Amino acid sequence: MKAIMVKFDSLNRHMLAPYGADWVHTPNFARLAARSTTYDNCYVGSMPCMPARRELHTGRHNFLHRSWGPLEPFDDSMPEILKQHGVYTHLASDHQHYWEDGGATYHGRYNTWEFFRGQEGDAWTGQVADPEPPEDLRSNRNDLWRQDWVNRAHMDTEEKHPQTLTFDAGLEFLRVNRAEDNWFVQIETFDPHEPFFTHKRYKDLYPHAYDGPHFDWPDYTKVTETDAQTTHARYEYAALLSMCDHSLGRVLDAMDNYGLWDDTLLIVCTDHGLLLGEKGWWGKLVQPWYNELAHIPLFVYDPRRPTRAGSRHTGLVQTIDIAPTLLEFFGVDRRPDMQGRPLSEAIDDSLDEVALRESAIFGMFGGHVNITDGRWVYMRSCRDSTNQPLYEHTLMPTHGRGRFAPHELIEAQLAGPFDFTKGVRTLRVPARIGPGFDPSRFGTLLYDLADDPQQERPAQNGEAELRMIRLLVEQLRDNDAPPDQYERLGLPQDPEQVTTAHLQVAAHREQPRQVAALGSAPRADEFPEGRLGLRTPLTVLLSDPVAVEAVRRFVPGLTDSELLTVRGSVSLLQLSAATGQPDRDQLTGLADELVRLFPRS
Repeated sequence: MKAIMVKFDSLNRHMLAPYGADWVHTPNFARLAARSTTYDNCYVGSMPCMPARRELHTGRHNFLHRSWGPLEPFDDSMPEILKQHGVYTHLASDHQHYWEDGGATYHGRYNTWEFFRGQEGDAWTGQVADPEPPEDLRSNRNDLWRQDWVNRAHMDTEEKHPQTLTFDAGLEFLRVNRAEDNWFVQIETFDPHEPFFTHKRYKDLYPHAYDGPHFDWPDYTKVTETDAQTTHARYEYAALLSMCDHSLGRVLDAMDNYGLWDDTLLIVCTDHGLLLGEKGWWGKLVQPWYNELAHIPLFVYDPRRPTRAGSRHTGLVQTIDIAPTLLEFFGVDRRPDMQGRPLSEAIDDSLDEVALRESAIFGMFGGHVNITDGRWVYMRSCRDSTNQPLYEHTLMPTHGRGRFAPHELIEAQLAGPFDFTKGVRTLRVPARIGPGFDPSRFGTLLYDLADDPQQERPAQNGEAELRMIRLLVEQLRDNDAPPDQYERLGLPQDPEQVTTAHLQVAAHREQPRQVAALGSAPRADEFPEGRLGLRTPLTVLLSDPVAVEAVRRFVPGLTDSELLTVRGSVSLLQLSAATGQPDRDQLTGLADELVRLFPRS
């Protein structure tokens, strides 16, 4: 038996033809869907890049205990387990995070591995002189940006692109080993992750009139660009996605040419999606994990069930199911710590669907903790803007690109073992929260996907919220979440103790009404940052196009540039700066109008 995994980074489900996209050129994804099972309800688990890859190895969630980091000494690793059972494992990748401090223990779990340089500011080509990017470049202009422009000079043709080299290597492994048995190859590209760097033949698939600045690398922030710039960035992403589609087609061709469909498992997956202006945001990390990020594509071809070709699966599955799926395919028992289940168990002998789980938990360390049952999505915020208590639990104290500093470890203590650490105690380290990261400013959110599949109208439904909170507490318990997570979220540790006192959605949606009750023209310093007052962000409201129209009606003649200021800063204080200081009646009128338009938000 043989297995191939093709893994992309930041692959948007809603931009693929098998999931309904009609303007993005992805014929090979359509070709794949015709041959495999397409999963319609697959969700992420631990986010972002390396936490997701830790799940890929371990088959269990890790975001409740740890931020970005390496595999821990007590972690099980699916490729290593396969290797120990006589299955040859190989990794071909251009994903530079594998070779940084915060990911340095992953590639060594395979028998062999190859790495191709140059993606997203990878510290690759040494050049003292500054690069010469376009004069009209729109970029965050940090060190990654500088190195990226150094690297791009060495990737001037498609043949030199790291994605191309990665798939060249993966295809060479298939060519050399096609007649052998018992192997698993993981072909993994960083694309279509930003920056959206690709070549002319893919850009030519998306002709459009554009005379704005060079813009293929949005920051992780609110959209403040013009509509033309936003549309252009989406086309740049689409062009890179079409390059990914071409690379996928090369793998499908190899499977055709080498007759691999008879005995080879094929998994095509991603770690998460990417916001391209939806909800008024670029990127990820800052905002809640909306479905554009969390609801991901998954395609699986199992040679043991060829009659499933072209089928759809609607059951709730997650990325933690991939490791158990590969182990089961090779006849290897999954480890007790693995929470995922083989996808083969989602189909019974009569080829009918079987539910693998009632709910799926997902999120990022220190952010919202989210739960879905496939219809409802509940995003639980921290109690307040302090986002405390919050601790890292690790024996590998590294961040993404560096080690923990000594001052971060001064207050470290040994914590008791968790149920997955094999009796090993971890370091309990006060978590470092980045500046501006405050999940409480978005509040707790509830969405009914049956009524609102685009998550445009946060719902207020006490009965549904109560049920989702209980499911969430059950998942926290099943994941052996540390006590600080319950306290940070304002939740009991027993699902039977969840009551209406733990409901948050309605209270958080009432905040704009309280803003309206403020006095006339108060000073900004009277209201502490993150507390209720003029600095209280109204992100949920003002990111919605209907709310934007309400602002336009409230302030007749508001220019586009002033509106961008409102949407970018999303606070009444910035609104005042753009339009002149409003008096109490104006503030009250604005808040009342927004609340009237958003009775459930």
